[in-house]
Amino acid sequence: MAKSDAITVVCENRRARHEYEVQDTLEAGLALTGSEVKALRGGHGNLAEAYVRFDNGEAWLVDAHISPYAQAGRNNHEAKRPRKLLLAKNEILKWAPRVSQKGLTAIPLRLYFKGPWAKVEVALARGKKLHDKRQSIKEREAKRETARAMRADRKR
Repeated sequence: MAKSDAITVVCENRRARHEYEVQDTLEAGLALTGSEVKALRGGHGNLAEAYVRFDNGEAWLVDAHISPYAQAGRNNHEAKRPRKLLLAKNEILKWAPRVSQKGLTAIPLRLYFKGPWAKVEVALARGKKLHDKRQSIKEREAKRETARAMRADRKR
């Protein structure tokens, strides 16, 4: 990977993988103002309650919080405004009907800079039930236990 294509992660939606079962992902560009870019470069972003909405052939990132940039003054941005996602038309036409299905939603997984461009990794996901979450926790703990046992065997 060239130096100009280096990926710098700004924020991640960690709970998304716990709360949802990810079926498909894609990378989308993000239309931002100057003060939003400056704030994100400083690491002031949050995707905790964000989701993707499809309206009139366009995709929008809703409820993503980007803190106001202190040096912007009166030209600052609104923290939770809807932001347009830059996707190819065929990707929007493919995902919009799937999101309208019962139980499926589009959620952002992480926000990052790829070179000079702000990008969002968007996932098509289905919400997990309580028993699914418990199963995930059991599997994760089992992996941890086996890893501990393997390390203990190596030390002997």
